[in-house]
Amino acid sequence: MSQPRPQARSFRASLLAMLGISLVIVLIAIDSTVVGTAMPRIVAELRGYDLYAWIASAYLMTSAVSIPIAGRLGDLYGRKPFVLAAIVLFTLASGACGLAQSMMQLMVARGVQGLGGGMLIGVAFACVPDLFPDRVQRVRWQVILSASFGVANAIGPALGGWLTEHAGWRSVFYVNLPIAVVALGMVWRYLPFIVQHDGENRSIDWLGALLLAIAICGLLLGSERAQTAGFGLLTLGMVAFASACGAFFIWHQYHTQAPIVPPDLLNNSGVRKLIALGVLTGTTMFALIFYAPLLLQGGFGHSPKEAGLVMTPLLVCITLGSIINGRILPHLSQAERVISWGQVGTLTSCLLLSLLTPQTPKVWTMLAFGLCGISLGFQLPNLTLQMHAVAGARNLGAGTALVQTTRMLGSMIGVAFAGALVNTTFTHYTQAALAAAHQGDVRLAQLLSTPQVLIRAEDQSALHAVGQQIGAQTAPLLEAARQGLIGGIHMTFLVCAAIAAVSICIGLRLPRYELSKNR
Repeated sequence: MSQPRPQARSFRASLLAMLGISLVIVLIAIDSTVVGTAMPRIVAELRGYDLYAWIASAYLMTSAVSIPIAGRLGDLYGRKPFVLAAIVLFTLASGACGLAQSMMQLMVARGVQGLGGGMLIGVAFACVPDLFPDRVQRVRWQVILSASFGVANAIGPALGGWLTEHAGWRSVFYVNLPIAVVALGMVWRYLPFIVQHDGENRSIDWLGALLLAIAICGLLLGSERAQTAGFGLLTLGMVAFASACGAFFIWHQYHTQAPIVPPDLLNNSGVRKLIALGVLTGTTMFALIFYAPLLLQGGFGHSPKEAGLVMTPLLVCITLGSIINGRILPHLSQAERVISWGQVGTLTSCLLLSLLTPQTPKVWTMLAFGLCGISLGFQLPNLTLQMHAVAGARNLGAGTALVQTTRMLGSMIGVAFAGALVNTTFTHYTQAALAAAHQGDVRLAQLLSTPQVLIRAEDQSALHAVGQQIGAQTAPLLEAARQGLIGGIHMTFLVCAAIAAVSICIGLRLPRYELSKNR
């Protein structure tokens, strides 16, 4: 039997429950940002550069699969047990990552960590409407989660660098342990146990889970290959197979007795629009966050510290935008339009970013990143809040998981497409420069084969050494490489602006979102 929904909770109890959930969000956000800073040191010690990309991919793959499954299980059996189990799994996997003696061990541990992280994402965000059925209260308390996520993202890179430098790379995984212990205690003590489905068939469609896993893994593998090998026949075949499995998964949801994604969600036009916005927002956000540092360091010659400083407004302003959003949303008669406002800001900021040059004053660059951050702050929490509204109490977990999963799928698509675009443009510029200089030396071509030459001093030294041996001027070649990188990333930002324009049109057609009415 389900426990009754609490009709009245004290401010202290609500605050402590939300702080427990916020610590869970901090746990996920900190882990995703500190690890990247430590990766060069990890590779240097464990000696496994061929598995470099898989340290991130293993986490993404397992978390993307577990998010929708955990979201549905939380609807059926209550979210609290899965939050607790996910914290324990995530913590144990973090310890295993810190103890890894090889890149293969680290990759496996990161995969297990991704299972725990995906479970946390799938159930944690859906705990908010359990605690606060009233939509106005929900918007105000949601700010705590958004602020926690933004602050953790902002301090993560600096914290990762400091820990790696002073305590070794293993400490970036051990830092999760004290946060997890506190989060576990607070969730255990203060998060209520609420079950939305009482006395019903609460089985789950494991065939559908398998189809979903194959579709997500295939898409991720295809996106990884697209970044290095382009959109060749094998890449397109992998994407086509993954898409077919995804289509079969959706068909199967209409014909199974225990769907992971209930058909009434798929039939809801508002849900479909939010799913599309989730994919498009994820595509834009991750393309910006992933390639902006490369533009600043490889294209403009900034140091990692300078690039981090210039990009700080992006991460900080996501939190600021979320706070502003929470303050104004209850006072709007058409609250559903705020997502479109955010997309207008994204479109504008992407156009501004596409105009950046090495001579652009840093203050203007920071303002462009700040506008981008505020715009995302208007979008990210509202995607979740509006999905809560259209999904209804019985499908909160499944609906929330859809938003998170589609954003993750969008990130895979965005990074793959941007990677292929940047690499193609970069290769075109460097090959043209080599042809113009009448240089066919294989060593030069290899060193100029990736943008890595623009950010690694060792590669630049090797390039100059080869140039001296064969009597070639390497400065024009490096400048062509730099212009190719800048041009490719600028084109990526323009594509992001076009995606934002499409998102505005979808956002203007979202169903009415009235905070004064509860379901």
